[in-house]
Amino acid sequence: MSEAKPFCISKWEVWEAYKRVKANKGAAGVDEQTIEDFEKRLKKNLYKIWNRMSSGSYFPPPVRTVKIPKANGGERKLGIPTVSDRIAQQVVKSRLEPEVDRLFHADSYGYRPGKSALEAVGRARERCWRYDWVLDLDIKGFFDNIDQNLLMRAVKKHAKDRWNILYIERWLKAPTQEEDGRLVPREKGTPQGGVASPLLANLFLHYAFDRWVATNYPQVVFERFADDVIVHCRTEGEALAMRKAIAARLQNCGLELHPEKTKIVYCNDDDQRRTYLNEKFDFLGYTFRARSSMTRKGKHFVNFSPAISVKAAQAIRTEVRSWKLQQRSDKAIEDLSRMFNPIVRGWLRYYGRYYRSALYSPRRQLDRDLTLWAAQKYKKLRRHLRRASHWLARIRKRTPGLFAHWQMSVRHGSAMGAV
Repeated sequence: MSEAKPFCISKWEVWEAYKRVKANKGAAGVDEQTIEDFEKRLKKNLYKIWNRMSSGSYFPPPVRTVKIPKANGGERKLGIPTVSDRIAQQVVKSRLEPEVDRLFHADSYGYRPGKSALEAVGRARERCWRYDWVLDLDIKGFFDNIDQNLLMRAVKKHAKDRWNILYIERWLKAPTQEEDGRLVPREKGTPQGGVASPLLANLFLHYAFDRWVATNYPQVVFERFADDVIVHCRTEGEALAMRKAIAARLQNCGLELHPEKTKIVYCNDDDQRRTYLNEKFDFLGYTFRARSSMTRKGKHFVNFSPAISVKAAQAIRTEVRSWKLQQRSDKAIEDLSRMFNPIVRGWLRYYGRYYRSALYSPRRQLDRDLTLWAAQKYKKLRRHLRRASHWLARIRKRTPGLFAHWQMSVRHGSAMGAV
């Protein structure tokens, strides 16, 4: 590395950043360059990133805006940086993350080394048994409304390298390119989709929420995964007071609680004396509500616990249908297993952790489509779905390890099962 460069960034850091970006894949940015295109001149492209970052002359291109549909019918805007810009952001993230992550709250779980969504779900489950009330927070347009001045104050406080501060500031100010080609300047927020954005979001909410709650309300516990937050309270009055206090705090930080989506929920575990407006909530793909459960000794009881949400189950069924298995009659069943089993295994590993029996619907969808595939592939099974179903059952009995969902041992009604 040349000593003439004002910033000390090694070529190895850029190489490691490239490997991370490649592993995460991702769409092309405004230059329409894919990872494959970038790799055609890999050495030259990586050198260019290193040279410009080390000299202070790196300026990020605009971020491509992509709109994706939301489950409620609205749209979410994602910001897609170019491949080169994702690598540059990863270089900065790899330097800054060790400095700030060690400061973060133990109950901040999103996009952190050694933390996971399932850990957050498990902790929420445990606390719903101990606390009767939940404040389910929804921050309106969080990524789009982050106060950049407040964020940069936090960055400057913790970033040891001056170039971290320089490039983060440039990324925050980089314009977005809309789908019609218009360039829109950005004065607030950080693009949801940028490599550095989750770390910056965590840093912002560390001061705007986590540290503030821990300092001013040490008796209150919560789980936070990025901007998805669950707060546990002992009484309805405490939940109402916390909602008011948190709304005021976030407003001071330039953010707003969504008035309709933010809910106070009663964690009903077989209280038949009265009902409440909200007795369930969704968190990280799980729905928490009262469920019929059974102890290991066979005794039934009502348990406030998580299971795969209706939205998550519907998303799985939709994706399974998109595979169009019945049109893949050129494939053997072993081929289908190799193609789709890793995806199925991931679903089961995540959503099968709690209350496995709720996975019945997505599992049935997959078996139904495999039955349609068999009926299409084999002449003797055509127009005989019952016969095709029996054929599939025999395959399942003979080779239960062929598909991950065939290996599930479901105890209906149990909330205690884990993969």
